[in-house]
Amino acid sequence: MTEAEQAIGTPDAGKAEEGAGTSADPTAAPDRGKRRIGVLVAVAAFAYLLDLASKLVVVAKLEHHAPVEVLGTLLQLEVIRNRGAAFGFGEAMTIVFTVIAAAVILVIARLARKLYSLPWAIALGMLLGGAFGNLTDRIFRAPGHLQGAVVDFIAPAHFAVFNLADSAIVCGGFLIVILSFRGLDPDGTVHKD
Repeated sequence: MTEAEQAIGTPDAGKAEEGAGTSADPTAAPDRGKRRIGVLVAVAAFAYLLDLASKLVVVAKLEHHAPVEVLGTLLQLEVIRNRGAAFGFGEAMTIVFTVIAAAVILVIARLARKLYSLPWAIALGMLLGGAFGNLTDRIFRAPGHLQGAVVDFIAPAHFAVFNLADSAIVCGGFLIVILSFRGLDPDGTVHKD
């Protein structure tokens, strides 16, 4: 087994760490799966709670105030209520984005049953936490009824305003692309294409 396979969390890497020469235990795989699901849940909870806390603080402290300069005009904190997707696209389709977020959560829940890869658990955890963060806004923020506006507040110069949930989704998606190119599946198998 290569060092790359050990680094990206293949099932063989877990067996090598547990000790070579031991007899295979048929109950070992479900235990590894539970640990990976635990990582997925922990990463998702961390991403969700960080997003939720940040939105509560910026709405309480920054909404209806002038933007706060973090790095001059290169990076500011400015509260924007976004009813659409990234870059303000599709503001009239808020309910569609709510349904998409719910579908992403369901797909991740289905994938979690076969999750034996630590990197995939981290990536899916980021996606799940980000999806829950923005879905919470869509459900509970005005005007409500699954059409709430998402709170965005990180405003880089010459770029769209976004939030920590968006960051988690993008980072999780980027990690999934890398894992896919490296041939690692969520179940921990590695393709040698």
